[in-house]
Amino acid sequence: MTTTPTQTVTGTYEIDPAHSRIGFVARHAMVTKVRGSFNEFAGSGYFDIDNPEATHLELVIQAASVDTRNEDRDNHLRSNDFFDMENHPTIEFRSTSVERTGDVEYRVTGDLTMRGVTRSVSVDFTYEGSAKDPFGASRIGFEGSTKVNRKDWGIEFNAPLETGGVLVGEQVTLEFEVSAVAADA
Repeated sequence: MTTTPTQTVTGTYEIDPAHSRIGFVARHAMVTKVRGSFNEFAGSGYFDIDNPEATHLELVIQAASVDTRNEDRDNHLRSNDFFDMENHPTIEFRSTSVERTGDVEYRVTGDLTMRGVTRSVSVDFTYEGSAKDPFGASRIGFEGSTKVNRKDWGIEFNAPLETGGVLVGEQVTLEFEVSAVAADA
């Protein structure tokens, strides 16, 4: 259940990777979707409920932690055909602006860097609520997604299919399910 944010959630937070997910969805062979996630990431930021424009965040993802539940595919994604993790071990996002777009909706715009290429992207987030966990930590939760064209970051690999089309779709949906803990907790 989504709740309206209150004054008490303004503050500095760190993403809790054990209770968060950074994922992606891409079309495969023109007939299905492949889902994956990154298992190693860290992020922090400041969330200001009264002045969303003062909100900022950053996220660093370890490219080698890509996980699609298929070792061969994961190794291919780590290669120069996709993430080129040997030369670009991290994927990074740094916000440049945040605006409230509804009662509990926010648009976070920032610089996404993959493979040494930086492009501006906007992610629409929904505030999912706040809670004090059993250990006394204050938490807030957000979920969001956006679509990007992987070719904008130089990820060009593909293979034609005998029946027409290509092996990997150009559009990729990035998914964020974030639980963040107050830094003073």
